[in-house]
Amino acid sequence: MNNQPALSKSLKVYQIVFLGLAWMTPMIFFTVYGVAYDAAGGQMVLAYLIAFLAIFFTAYSYSRMVKAYPIAGSAYTYTKKAIHPRLGFLVGWALLLDYIFSPIIAILTFGIFMHTEFPSIPVYVWVIVMNIILALVNIVGIKSVARISGISVVVQILFISLFCLFIIKDIATGQASSSTLFSLHPFLASDVPFTTIFSGAALICFCFLGFDAVTIMAEETIQPERTIPKAIFLIVCIAAVMYIAISYFTQIAYPGFTFTNPDNAAYTLVKLVGGNLLSSLFITVLIIATFTQGVSSVTSVTRFLYALGRESVLPQKVFSYIHPTFKTPVVNILLVTAFSFLGMFIDLNTAVTFVSFGALTAFTFVNLSVIAHFYIKLKKRSFTETILYLIFPLIGAAFIGWLLTLLNKDTLLIGVAWLTVGFLYLFVKSRLSAPFVKRDHSKVTVPEK
Repeated sequence: MNNQPALSKSLKVYQIVFLGLAWMTPMIFFTVYGVAYDAAGGQMVLAYLIAFLAIFFTAYSYSRMVKAYPIAGSAYTYTKKAIHPRLGFLVGWALLLDYIFSPIIAILTFGIFMHTEFPSIPVYVWVIVMNIILALVNIVGIKSVARISGISVVVQILFISLFCLFIIKDIATGQASSSTLFSLHPFLASDVPFTTIFSGAALICFCFLGFDAVTIMAEETIQPERTIPKAIFLIVCIAAVMYIAISYFTQIAYPGFTFTNPDNAAYTLVKLVGGNLLSSLFITVLIIATFTQGVSSVTSVTRFLYALGRESVLPQKVFSYIHPTFKTPVVNILLVTAFSFLGMFIDLNTAVTFVSFGALTAFTFVNLSVIAHFYIKLKKRSFTETILYLIFPLIGAAFIGWLLTLLNKDTLLIGVAWLTVGFLYLFVKSRLSAPFVKRDHSKVTVPEK
């Protein structure tokens, strides 16, 4: 009998939704506002609608695969089970870039904003402080993470609602360009080419990253086959409503809004809408949001490493260890914390480069895994099933694959180099030991705490 401690099974739908939204960070709308506005030619509503449709198909594929395999591992597990173990390893290796650099992005962003508020304290000090706090919160347990994420998401949604109310006030009092709350203009491309809008949508897709991370929590979720799919769609739809609402109101109220620096365009917009009071509140909420994104990012990467360790892809005794008291992968948390100190030495653009390649590669293969598992292996080929298990995931794979081709050459070269390292690791491991997939966890049950 195996008496090794297991992950505690305690999460419900609303907790999973809060974790996903915290990882996604709804305030990311503002952090990428200037760059996205330029890329989409100002047509933010259409760009977010297109991005939502693209992500919706991939979210659908995730919801199908988590029902088939309600265990930790995400794209790695789905590709391994549905297509081939070795391909699954390479997808997991690519996904590792996404997960392991996501905490660094959160920590760096937190440090940059805190340094803006307190210029006398260097960024690296905030990086160290943030890192230690993230480790402690994650070690204590998943329930504490869910509670913190929930508070942060509520604060972000309240700020976004307040921001929209300020714009509505401007429209009602005649201080905005529009005198009506209802207009079709934001949904019309006008004289902006569709290629420009699609380019903006390609960039904006990254605002939805985070819905996939909750699949890592499958073994800590009550009835994951039902809970995770429901949470995935709620996360994507809630985010879409928020992003499109802000875009709609700003587009009708301030169609002539201009800025000189895309990096701080959102701050300029917020100050235009609500003055110094709202802009000060904006910085505070943004710092809180970045902190909780870091908490959720560490949670996700440590569970992913746990899955790789349990499958013996990585050293099992190290990466599959669960602390007997806290019921959390403490060793993984400490390793990720040590790695995240790289935030003192690299810039934000470098970290984002790694995340982009890993996320889009994983999304592509999750879509293909739906086809392999349901349409090919299980032969679900009725008319309805063909639409659900062939057409939908093909659309998702094609769109996400196209986004991959839009990454710059340096990013693609770094990604290919990382995959080459993974292939060499797999080759050496297969020569030195038995096949890395030792056990089938497709029907694993996790004891409750």
